[in-house]
Order: sequence, then structure tokens, then C-alpha cells
Amino acid sequence: MIKQLILLLIPFLPFSQVSVPDKYWVEDKGFEDAINVNSAFDDDNNEPVLIEFWAKFNEENCFADWDKVENVSYYRVDISKAPLAKKKYRVRMAPTLILFKDGVKEVTFKAGLDLLLPTNLEEVQEAINELNESNKF
Repeated sequence: MIKQLILLLIPFLPFSQVSVPDKYWVEDKGFEDAINVNSAFDDDNNEPVLIEFWAKFNEENCFADWDKVENVSYYRVDISKAPLAKKKYRVRMAPTLILFKDGVKEVTFKAGLDLLLPTNLEEVQEAINELNESNKF
């Protein structure tokens, strides 16, 4: 009976925890390099960087659409492995998304006391698009 109930409920379980490949993870050691992206000609056409501060204890509420954002470089930071970045950018809740341009924090989306990220792909993409547009001549 229990096995049948579990099989029945599987389609309804939240699967927001999406596997992120190792190349998208950054720790304190490489954090500043990740957010300070400069092009070869040091112009204003640098892509923004979206950093997700993530925590194992709240992995079910991660930003599951990380692989759908466009015109941005994405990295995920485990807050337990990046205490200096967490402190510097005053990350109090996980998940927290911070959008950087040329190493400068531009936009922040942070979880509330309920640990839910109060944003979606459309809002994040809109912020990315606005940041990209603001840097055009």
C-alpha cells in the first residue's frame, strides 16, 4: 500500500532542485574573478553575471531555471564554502540571487523568512535585459 502511494505521489513532488554542473560552482577563492568579467578590449559590452547564493538545507527552493536565463553568465555559490562573499554581499537568506555588472552589485533577489525566492524566470530575465540595455550607447 505504501509503495503504491509513493508511486502515485511522485509526479506531484517538487523537483526544483536542479543539478548544476561543477563548472558553474564558485567559492571564495574564485568569486571576485567570476563577477569581474572584462572583455579583451575593456569595453562596455561585458555580459552581466548572475550569482545564486545557495544552501544545502534549502536546496528544494533553489533557482531552478538557472539554465534558461539568457545573455548572462551564471554561477552558484554554496554559502558554507564562501563565507567571505556571503559576508561582503550581506547574504542572510538562501537562495539569494545577485546580478553583477563589471563587478558591481546591481540587482538583488532574496528569499524571505519562509526561505522561498519571491521571483521567477521572467523577472530575473527582465532585470538582465534592462541591465544589458542600460549599457548600450
